[in-house]
Amino acid sequence: MTLSPSSPAPPSVDTTAIHQAHQLYCQLTGQSLRLGFDRERRWFELLRTGHSREELRTVITYLQREIRAQRRNVGALKLSNLLQPDRFEEDLQISRLRLRPPPPPQPPKPPAPALNRAQQERGRQRALACLRQLRATLP
Repeated sequence: MTLSPSSPAPPSVDTTAIHQAHQLYCQLTGQSLRLGFDRERRWFELLRTGHSREELRTVITYLQREIRAQRRNVGALKLSNLLQPDRFEEDLQISRLRLRPPPPPQPPKPPAPALNRAQQERGRQRALACLRQLRATLP
C-alpha cells in the first residue's frame, strides 16, 4: 500500500497499547484469555486502523447492552469477531447512532373562511380609500 502525500500515516502501535487493549477487553467481558501471537496480530491490525481503547469500550458496552436486550448473539463479543476491523467499525458507528422517532406531523392549518360579497366589497372600498389618501399626499 502506498500512501499519497496528503493521507495520514497509520498510527504506530506498540506492545504496550496491544496489552492495554487486551486487558480492557478481558476486564469488560470478565474473561481471562491468553494473549498469543495470533491475538496480538489481530489487536495490532485493529489498533493500526486508528481505533482507541475508548472506542473499544464503547463497542463492548454497546454489544453487552444489545445482548442483554436479546437483539444480538453473545458471539458478537467473541474476541475473534470483535477484532475484525470492518465489523468493529460498523458496530462502533451503530453504537453512536441517535435513533429518534420522527417529529409528529403538524396538523394542517384550516383554511381561512371565505369572505362573503359584502365583506369583499368593504375591503375593496377600504383599499381604494387608502390609495386615494396616498395619492393625495404624493407631490
